Amino acid sequence: MVHVLSSRILLRPTDPERSRRFYGQTLGLPVYREFGTGPERGTVYFLGGGFLEVSGRSEAPAATGPELWLQVADAAAVHAELAGQDVEVLRPPRREPWGLIEMWIADPDGHRIAIVEVPADHPLRYRP
Repeated sequence: MVHVLSSRILLRPTDPERSRRFYGQTLGLPVYREFGTGPERGTVYFLGGGFLEVSGRSEAPAATGPELWLQVADAAAVHAELAGQDVEVLRPPRREPWGLIEMWIADPDGHRIAIVEVPADHPLRYRP
C-alpha cells in the first residue's frame, strides 16, 4: 500500500511568467516556496489543504488536463472580483443540482478551474 505524505498538482505552462501572474496576482494564491532561477523557476502555491506547482515549460497548451477545484466562501464575490480582470469566465456562479454553487474559469493555458461555494445547508458542511 502506498502511504502518501503529501501531494500537489503539477502544471507545465506555455508561458510560466503569465501563469505565475494569474495564480499569484490575479487569484492571489499565497506562495509556499520557490526554487530555481530565471523565467523557468518553479513556484509552489498553497491550495487550501493542497499545493499547486507551476514549473518547467510546455511547447503547447494541454489538450486536456487536470481541472482544479477551489472552494471559496462566496462564489458571487469571487465572480465580481474576477469579472473586472482579464480572466476567462467560462460560466458565472449557479447552484448545481447536487447543491453546490459553482462557477468555472480558465487559466491562461485553458486549464479549467471550478470555483465552488458550499452552502450552509449542504451535506459537505456536516461531519459525522
